[in-house]
Amino acid sequence: MTAPPEGYAPHPHIGGRTAALRALAAWRMEWPGAPRVVLVTGGPGSGSSRLVTGFLMLCDPEYRKRLPLDAMDPSTVPPDLPAPAVPGPEGRTAAQVLWLLADHYGLSASRAEDVHGQLAALTEPVTVVVPDVDLAGPVRGAGEPARLVREVLKPLAVAANVRLLVDIPREYAAELAGALPPGTVQVLDLDDLQWADPEGLVLHAAAALDPQLGAPELPFTVDPDARTALAQAIARRAGNSPLLVQLAAHCVLMAPEGFDPGDHSLLPSSVDEALDLHARRLGADPQTLRLMLAPIALAEGDGLPVALWGQLAEAVAGRDMSAEIAGGMLLAGPFVQPDSEGERLRLLHPAIGAAVRAGLPDARTAQSRIAVALLSAVPGQDWGQADPYVRDHIAGHALESGQLPQLLTDPGLFAHADPVVLRAAIEACAVEELGAPALTYLRTAPLLTRTQAPAELRAALLETAFVEDGLFEYAAAVHRLGFALPWQTLWSVRVPGISSGTVGRLPGSGEAVAVLVVPSGTPGALPVGDAGAVRIQGLLQPVQLADDTDPSLITRPSEDERAGAPLFLSRGADYLRVWDRASEEVVAAIVSDVPFTAADLSPDGVLLLATERGAKALRVRPRT
Repeated sequence: MTAPPEGYAPHPHIGGRTAALRALAAWRMEWPGAPRVVLVTGGPGSGSSRLVTGFLMLCDPEYRKRLPLDAMDPSTVPPDLPAPAVPGPEGRTAAQVLWLLADHYGLSASRAEDVHGQLAALTEPVTVVVPDVDLAGPVRGAGEPARLVREVLKPLAVAANVRLLVDIPREYAAELAGALPPGTVQVLDLDDLQWADPEGLVLHAAAALDPQLGAPELPFTVDPDARTALAQAIARRAGNSPLLVQLAAHCVLMAPEGFDPGDHSLLPSSVDEALDLHARRLGADPQTLRLMLAPIALAEGDGLPVALWGQLAEAVAGRDMSAEIAGGMLLAGPFVQPDSEGERLRLLHPAIGAAVRAGLPDARTAQSRIAVALLSAVPGQDWGQADPYVRDHIAGHALESGQLPQLLTDPGLFAHADPVVLRAAIEACAVEELGAPALTYLRTAPLLTRTQAPAELRAALLETAFVEDGLFEYAAAVHRLGFALPWQTLWSVRVPGISSGTVGRLPGSGEAVAVLVVPSGTPGALPVGDAGAVRIQGLLQPVQLADDTDPSLITRPSEDERAGAPLFLSRGADYLRVWDRASEEVVAAIVSDVPFTAADLSPDGVLLLATERGAKALRVRPRT
């Protein structure tokens, strides 16, 4: 790659975009008149992500040491300042992005709504760069980019002490810019002539065709004049799109047979044209290429497992695709990027996925077929044996096909699926479409995501949540999933205002009971002097005892009984642990979304828990 016309060395990652880099450097240096908020946008494949990534290299004190700063245009190089906060949104919810910011600045906020206020109150500079807004969210169909813009970026942008740089799709750039006063924001639309980089595109194309930089030796790559002429033609056809330059070079170099460098009609001016031209030059039907790429374009998360590619391509196509997939990398290769282990496939750029999805005759039907195929790939409907992609991402496909509510009846899926992904998918559904099990999951999901609980603990927390909501058949089904659950929930009652509670035994019968201190006037409670009232509940069965029970006659476990019991407990405000006395190991760990108001453990291992909303009893299972 040669130096740009000014004589300065190009940025090694960007290779151009001098005008845009100058604007970003001015923002970083806080030059007089520089805006506080900069939004980098453009059409799909315009290079906004590449620009912001390259600029972040200049902002990172360690990475700067690898760049030829002294040879670069000084107006594009910001001073050596502390690195900005970069809460990457790819695959994350808006709330997760906000908590990344809170962690970066060491905030003490316990609620998401407090983070913005604490950021605005900081006296130190608050410089934030948010790349790849379009990739936000663990589930593509859940609309997380819009939520990120409205719940995180708008409040940041209006805070006077925040300097914000965002790589953002054009429609959201307009929305965000419209919410700010004039002069506060600058929009760098990379498709505008002001920020276009035709010389840089020629340099990119020439570098991609250069054998000294890895290109194969071909007549039009080894000859400098031919290489330059082709690079100029590729850049001209690509308009302002670095992606099209990359695709044109990839397609030509991967299958050069039959390519005439003098026929510029063989060079793409859009992603759709790149797909069509490459397929036809290889003698394939362009629709076949799109069907091959469809499962990858519709994939969720970090990409599609190679092992599922053929099965899902056949599901989308509705026919046998084994021959096409078996020899498919020559056809699909220019558009696909395997991971470092070669186990997953992603498309080279999100714009390719958007083009493939837009070209499907019926994307909803394609997603429905993929969801059915993924469901059939679960061995014996045992989610514990399912491929991680199937387990964690079937909900995303079912959401986009409109089938997710029907899927949300399986406790095995609830327990095994990634709770961040499943929660995001369920929250994207209309509440009125959800059945009772899904609503229980949705209520419990904040606990599952907050604690990053493993599958066994997720199952245990869901088991008790199902009992709380009266879904006893679902609680029983959790016990059949093959987990060694640490407890069985015996009962749960919704009694508001419980302030304390203990276990005990009735005189005579010795029946185990729970004694709950509740507000006076609570239905079924017994008045107790000036202290309010108590509700006496069977400890082992969900029955309230007769009104003539005398609370003063109930005996509590003695200190000797507690000290001799095989289990004991420790607790915090919203969590507790049950320990095995002999081994001093934790046998059960329980968390709550609200503080506990009572926790007591009977000598035979029944745990009584209460919050201000209600109480429940769990039989804790000692470790064998």
